[in-house]
Amino acid sequence: MIEKRHFYINGEWVLPTVANDLAVINPATEEAIATISMGSEADVDKAVAAAKLAFDGYASTSHAERLALLEKTLAVFKSRQDDISEAIMLELGAPKKLAYGAQSGAGSYHLEGFIEAFKNMPLEQRLGNGDLLVREPIGVCGLITPWNWPINQVVLKVAAALAAGCTVVLKPSEITPLNALVYAEIMNEVGFPAGVFNLVNGDGPNVGAAISKHSDVDMMSFTGSTRGGVAVTKDAADTVKKVTLELGGKSPNIVFADCDVEKRVTAGVRHVFQNTGQSCNAPTRMLIEESIYEQAVEIARQTAESQLVAEPQLDGRHIGPLVSQMQFDKVQALIQAGIDEGAELIAGGIGRPDGISAGYFVKPTVFANANNGMRIAQEEIFGPVLTMISFKDEAEAIRIANDTEYGLAAQVQTGDPERAKRVALQLRAGMVHVNGVDMSAGSPFGGYKKSGVGREGGALGIEDFMEVKLISGV
Repeated sequence: MIEKRHFYINGEWVLPTVANDLAVINPATEEAIATISMGSEADVDKAVAAAKLAFDGYASTSHAERLALLEKTLAVFKSRQDDISEAIMLELGAPKKLAYGAQSGAGSYHLEGFIEAFKNMPLEQRLGNGDLLVREPIGVCGLITPWNWPINQVVLKVAAALAAGCTVVLKPSEITPLNALVYAEIMNEVGFPAGVFNLVNGDGPNVGAAISKHSDVDMMSFTGSTRGGVAVTKDAADTVKKVTLELGGKSPNIVFADCDVEKRVTAGVRHVFQNTGQSCNAPTRMLIEESIYEQAVEIARQTAESQLVAEPQLDGRHIGPLVSQMQFDKVQALIQAGIDEGAELIAGGIGRPDGISAGYFVKPTVFANANNGMRIAQEEIFGPVLTMISFKDEAEAIRIANDTEYGLAAQVQTGDPERAKRVALQLRAGMVHVNGVDMSAGSPFGGYKKSGVGREGGALGIEDFMEVKLISGV
């Protein structure tokens, strides 16, 4: 059993003010693998006080000094990347190939993007009218990160805030805290000044709310459910602090008849299943042109039926379990809702895959002949569940794609570059991927509508942690 009861506050590993243990569960076995401490308002007060005390000194560091710290963070991160990978495989249930690949690799990927962006970021800029524009750190920042891509989100927030010159209090998800504790060890080894980086474990209603409400916290950055984002925003309102949010999604994947149908549909289904469907930008609504609809449905069925589900520690391209009992129950309920509403279940369904009796494993599931008013087309399921909907023409595809309260990402599959751009410009989404081309390091991640406020990654991600000051007459 791993014991990680300490928090990282003011450059030291400290025990909680009041002992409050929580078991970390391996979702593949449903057994406890570690014990952490759950914090309280008193622990938050200590961490915020440390961050506030450290702010003036750290904010005055030069561009070159902060850049050097980021570069050292990248080097130490790479030396500890296997430890991050192992933690994610155990606590999230991410398959070995994913844990040691995209999951942990996201940390170094984003650090590299921030370093490149920060190298070329002017902190002072003379405007054409002669005024001086200065970008300054906003202050003490509260950071709340989710369990589904844990180190990805920790780095996106922490590295951006520290590049900007802010000090931080991080609350990682209590479901997947081990990777964040390794990251705290990395920050300690890098040698950031005491109080610049602080970590307190805990849940949202207690530690998360205490950070959001704290009068000495100048900004909140939250990634998680839309419901959680609303709670953080309300908690932060009384102190009028800045809030950035990266929330849910129900991303459309528009498949036109002029694309490579087999390749693009297969890739789309696999994208939904990646990370066992636990990705906010997963293209979970596949919109298919009528003339190729039946072909696409058959391709999706075959792809889903060939998708292996297995233990995380095995090598291969399989998917693992969902993260928790709560997530398992939610996904099962929404699969049942799709059946009850009359969508055609062409693969998967209720229950665990055949031969699996323990762990939060689910069947890769595909619904066909659905309509956009169904719950499975409107609600974020956060599991390996795809909903397929047909459309008649380009205008209808765009209308269906935009008919959601979310606006995080979208995909367009077409052989016509002019159509790709024309459609992309009409989609109410923060990111549009054409023919499977992914975003590059340093590009902004974020969405419209209830998918969030602000952007993460690269220059725009750093700027979100800055205030803009205008100086005239100098």
